[in-house]
Amino acid sequence: MGATERTTGGGSVKSAGRALAILDAVADRGPLRFNELVSLLDLPRSSAHGLLQTLVDRGWLDLDADTRRYTIGLRAWHVGQAYTGHGDLVAVAKPVMDALARDVGETVQLARLDGIENVYIAISESAQPMRLASTVGARLLAHSTGIGKALLAQLDPQESARLVRSVALPRFTEHTVTDPGELDALVAQARTRGFALDDEELLIGCRCVAVPLTDDGNGLVTALSVTAPTARCGPDWPHDVLGELRTAAGIIRARTPTALHRPG
Repeated sequence: MGATERTTGGGSVKSAGRALAILDAVADRGPLRFNELVSLLDLPRSSAHGLLQTLVDRGWLDLDADTRRYTIGLRAWHVGQAYTGHGDLVAVAKPVMDALARDVGETVQLARLDGIENVYIAISESAQPMRLASTVGARLLAHSTGIGKALLAQLDPQESARLVRSVALPRFTEHTVTDPGELDALVAQARTRGFALDDEELLIGCRCVAVPLTDDGNGLVTALSVTAPTARCGPDWPHDVLGELRTAAGIIRARTPTALHRPG
């Protein structure tokens, strides 16, 4: 980049921001064509060509010669493998999650907070034929999930309220809570009682109960959840699985490095 490259507020370089937005879009939405990226990200066509070509040349994106669609490239995968920010936690948590999934017969998920989104970093699937379809790396807005509310509940109330108001909160089902004040109350409730719920707020026919897990005080905030089809949630839900979920979370906390816990 030349010395005259324009910067946006806070000193960030505009072209770098656009390149990262392109990578985020392709990672989140899958293969995209040039026109789709330009429209989605409101990019100037003149500079978009150069940005995309640079990303392809450097290996961050691949361009299919037949479909003319961009996908994530090998370089992005390589850099991703170098990230170890939650590796210790996942290594400890996964065997405990596998055992919990077997015991309760439902899908168990571990997620961390990234802004107003929960990012799934480990999943232990239910053995049941009908189960939640989820993938490691998937991102969901925290307001619509139980695990998202459990994550927000670990923050200072002022910070969680700020995040809730940082984006427009979309409605996914008739049960989705989109009013910031109402969501503040749900997060406060989760903070008090130590667990949070999703009652068909993201997906009709799907429920979730989640508990806070770890907070290292430096941005690694995580939570653990059990997700089940509504048809398998009996009259004792979520308390029929909450005890085992809390026990699993306690085991994980006891086995994780102390650096992953909030100081004090």
